[in-house]
Amino acid sequence: MIESDKLGYRKHVLDEFEFENGQILQDVEVEYTTRGLPKYDEEGNIVNAIIYCHRYNGNCLSIEDLNQLLGSKSELSDFNFFYISITSLGFPESCSPSTTNLKFDFPKYTIKDCVNFKRKFLAEEFDISNVLGILGVGRGGYEAFTWGCEYPDEMEFLIIGHSSFKTNGYRYITSKALNNLIESSDAYLDAVYSDPLTKIMFSINTLIYSQYFSKKSFQNFSQEDLDVLIDTFVEEGSSDDIYDFKFRNDAALNYDVEDKLSNIKAKTFIFCASEDGYYSPEFDVYPLKDKIENLEIYIFDDQEFVYKYDYSVFVNPFREFLEEFKK
Repeated sequence: MIESDKLGYRKHVLDEFEFENGQILQDVEVEYTTRGLPKYDEEGNIVNAIIYCHRYNGNCLSIEDLNQLLGSKSELSDFNFFYISITSLGFPESCSPSTTNLKFDFPKYTIKDCVNFKRKFLAEEFDISNVLGILGVGRGGYEAFTWGCEYPDEMEFLIIGHSSFKTNGYRYITSKALNNLIESSDAYLDAVYSDPLTKIMFSINTLIYSQYFSKKSFQNFSQEDLDVLIDTFVEEGSSDDIYDFKFRNDAALNYDVEDKLSNIKAKTFIFCASEDGYYSPEFDVYPLKDKIENLEIYIFDDQEFVYKYDYSVFVNPFREFLEEFKK
């Protein structure tokens, strides 16, 4: 029986992985962690697997952000799900420009490549081709939307938060600005990673932090508070590799599954903050009503959440949505 690895992570190596553009890498590392225990049907198939897709600046251990909702001590522990959290393609310590040392020669990848990366891993490591559900937050929601659109028969439900089905408008301008910032440095094509690239990452992380909360929430912080919050965020991201970030940003820049949303068969639950400045209910959630057949929406007050970081606000909506999938 597969055991939970608690707070640690494990590594699996794919013999090879083929990208959408036809490029192939050998000995491809996949970092992952699990929570809970699997349940099996009579044929030995895992029937209670939920795949967690992490945020833009996360990894497989980001699943701990949701510890009030997941795991043996969570408020939803009686649902007995088996969570598999995978560090996505392009992120350390899975296969990425930095960990392969390919830097700017790394294969250009798409969000669909990220999905196929996880699908191949699941097939090899767990013999899973169909999962119970997919939970994606932020950029992880891009993967969840894409998975549901491209492989609609492979899951029973989707839960997606703080995300969207395409990069457009303000998000597109932001991604272009980040690319321009990186490409403006001659150091980007140097053989040796240099201080100028690290300084650019400081600027990038400051800009990213400006999108973390709503404008209304930011107004309630003093400048002293903001200095501390920004410095902490930038420091935490100081070790980010600029090549990893650039390829990650390129994949997001070209992301758009709007025309495929009608392919989704899974029951879908979307949650979003009422005043979110980056992913808004108006442009990223309510338009889904006409595009996804079996859809539920939950809009919450983000100001209260920002100060408490209390995920218990989602317990009742999650419980109601997941009740039919309880194992």
